[in-house]
Amino acid sequence: MKAEQTPLSWDTPGLLAGVDEAGRGPLMGPVVAAAVILDELNPIKGLADSKKLTPQRREALYDEIRAKALCCSIALATAEEIDRLNILQATMLAMRRAVESLRLKPNKVLVDGNRLPTLAIVSEAVIGGDAIVPAISAASILAKVYRDRWCAEFHLEYPQYGFASHKGYSTAEHLAALREHGACPQHRRSFAPVAEVLR
Repeated sequence: MKAEQTPLSWDTPGLLAGVDEAGRGPLMGPVVAAAVILDELNPIKGLADSKKLTPQRREALYDEIRAKALCCSIALATAEEIDRLNILQATMLAMRRAVESLRLKPNKVLVDGNRLPTLAIVSEAVIGGDAIVPAISAASILAKVYRDRWCAEFHLEYPQYGFASHKGYSTAEHLAALREHGACPQHRRSFAPVAEVLR
């Protein structure tokens, strides 16, 4: 009996873009989204969910993705936009900006998770997509590395918060710094731990 592979729902002809984000959970800074169209003739080994890679491996893959992908785009929604829209809508905005900034127009967009931004292109949400769809894995790496670099740069301006180490997440160190120094311009005022110190 001949075995047949069931085609996946995202197996469509034409250019495929993967989209993912980084930075929904932190108390500060932008949420970053990336969109990537990989080149099937120039494969990249070792793509995986960015959270499962070491920082050094992410950095190396970031450069390789930028060099080998057919095209890629990184976009963000600012802390101010997050406060104005809410984190979900700001994430969708960043994703839409990333897709719309691609140099090539994809035939289909696959987005990690269970929500989709409003796009004028056929799109599909893929739960756990950063682990099973290479283009989404690549997007997750670009978004994560870009945001981590952003945090490291912003740390130089506000070293008292420790952004370079915790990347804005709600760690004990970060919360203690918030209580001691108050909020900086990049803190998300709509997030409860930040709102508490502003009362």
